[in-house]
Amino acid sequence: MSSTIDHLLDEERQFAPSPEFAAQANGTADLYERAAADREGFWADQARELLHWHKPFTQVLDRSNAPFAKWFDDGELSVAYNCLDRHVEAGNGDRVALLFEGEPGDERRITYAELTREVKKAANALEGLGIGHGDRVAIYMPLIPEAVIAMLACARIGAIHSVVFGGFSADSLRSRVDDAAARVVITADGGYRKGKVSALKPAVDQALADRGNGAQETVEHVLVVKRGGNDVDWDDERDLWWHDTVDNASDEHEAPAFPAENPLYILYTSGTTGKPKGVIHTSGGYLTQAAFTNKYTLDIHPESDVFWCTADIGWVTGHTYVVYGPLALGATQVIYEGTPEFPQPGRWWDIVEKYGVSILYTAPTAIRSFMKQGRQIPQERDLSSLRLLGSVGEPINPEAWVWYRDIIGHGETPIVDTWWQTETGATMVAALPGVTATKPGSAQVPLPGILVDVVDESGQPVANGNGGLLVVTAPWPSMLRGVWGDPERFKETYWAKFAEQGYYFAGDGARKDEDGDIWLLGRVDDVMNVSGHRLSTTEIESSLVAHEATAEAAVVGAKDETTGEAVVAFVILKESYLSAHTPEGLAVQLRSWVSEQIGPIARPRDIYIVSELPKTRSGKIMRRLLRDVADGKEVGDTTTLADTAVMSVISAQVK
Repeated sequence: MSSTIDHLLDEERQFAPSPEFAAQANGTADLYERAAADREGFWADQARELLHWHKPFTQVLDRSNAPFAKWFDDGELSVAYNCLDRHVEAGNGDRVALLFEGEPGDERRITYAELTREVKKAANALEGLGIGHGDRVAIYMPLIPEAVIAMLACARIGAIHSVVFGGFSADSLRSRVDDAAARVVITADGGYRKGKVSALKPAVDQALADRGNGAQETVEHVLVVKRGGNDVDWDDERDLWWHDTVDNASDEHEAPAFPAENPLYILYTSGTTGKPKGVIHTSGGYLTQAAFTNKYTLDIHPESDVFWCTADIGWVTGHTYVVYGPLALGATQVIYEGTPEFPQPGRWWDIVEKYGVSILYTAPTAIRSFMKQGRQIPQERDLSSLRLLGSVGEPINPEAWVWYRDIIGHGETPIVDTWWQTETGATMVAALPGVTATKPGSAQVPLPGILVDVVDESGQPVANGNGGLLVVTAPWPSMLRGVWGDPERFKETYWAKFAEQGYYFAGDGARKDEDGDIWLLGRVDDVMNVSGHRLSTTEIESSLVAHEATAEAAVVGAKDETTGEAVVAFVILKESYLSAHTPEGLAVQLRSWVSEQIGPIARPRDIYIVSELPKTRSGKIMRRLLRDVADGKEVGDTTTLADTAVMSVISAQVK
């Protein structure tokens, strides 16, 4: 472990929860004891305490057809009823469910009673279009209330939704619609992004072109929300306006119960080559762990908190921590349509101040971008309402962790760094706020009822202080139930490596520190082999960002005739340092810095000072494109980037 991380882990950099926070926290140490004593009984208790079951279950876990597991299989419930109707029936219909802020500044406050009524109307509208139990519906929308309503309406009638991120191309949408054989696509004319309307309906039209020639024969209707007001082409036989169809539907609808293993949604993984994998999540187990982690990991108190998860619904984080988990608890939450920097840097902090956000859950990439802008921007806002901060999406480097706590959390707010995946459905490794003494940069420990380990290539647990592969050693409630239409791919992708032990292999590298706490090292394919030494891109990035001049960094491995692979870094410098130093001089400093912090073997061969990094709209850095640049190859597909022009700028800067 580098001396940089050692410094951040000295005694003064371990943060125990304050007595005041611990006293009000949902989580207590006995959760671990209860789960260790009877893991299946623990999850059964959570399912019963957190959810309403129309038909109570008697069987908790069925693993007789491993690796295909079933949870609460003989029970029945309605996901939509759990997220909506029961809160209204309990007298909380006037509680605000969604605080929506559009990028132009428009707002909507939607109560649980209003949201329930809108979902009932959308459910009736879908049934009027012939959609029923087991049918697939594709959702391709901006982050507006109708997107949440569409997801819940599908859940209400037992249809399976497949949300496709609104930044994906027409080809990406088409492949997902094709694979799921969707019968309806729900979209919008457009949504607001960086002050302009980003059109969506044209991409749907393009994806559905050539109908009747062997493509898109399953799609019967396109339901369109009028959001951007942009001109769109119209097919009178296929296209329907939301306001004509949903707004005029009946608001009376009983929520039927479905078996716990009824599929709730398909979510396609992105960023890999070949055909996307349609990850399947079902209902009872998924909603149990979604509600559990929102209550205990994010410590949501529905009667008092204002929660904001900044993810888009196109990603699994938006499914679990924007839609299903918070609403199952009856929480009040913010959803924001636009970008963090429009119309000026600080928009997010304006929203925190305006709505009194108490829990913020966001990505390390966003945090590092705020570091680049400077602390003065958040410090000009009143962020005193924040009482808990969360991190999701990738390992957070210690420097960003400390900045997040000190600047956004006013030096005292606990941080929960979470590890999980599309496939796991909900958080798996995280601190339990109120219980865990946190370490900057460490995801820390498996949650109660979750069995995770770090093993070597043969599946043997590594000793504390060593690294290896992260595995889940026993089924968990929100686990994926398969790959849509391809059970063999499910087994080969996730279970084949450790088939003998029955472990799920996450594809991530991890390290146990001397206390046994877990540090994520990123994807195994983000490990470089330099002169026979395996180096983590994450650790080198953390070292670079720990330098006072660096705002953000991305590290990739490039082909090298001498060493096999060489370390290449792309670095964004803080504005304050650019005016006082030359980029060339700082690059020399940074190479020496990494050598001192980690060792000469990790010293980057090349450091490129750039103004931006290629990111998806969810904030993930597309390192694949940077590898293309580092190897001198033609840059690959950039359609999923938030700004497709970034790679042209980087390529020019590198040359």
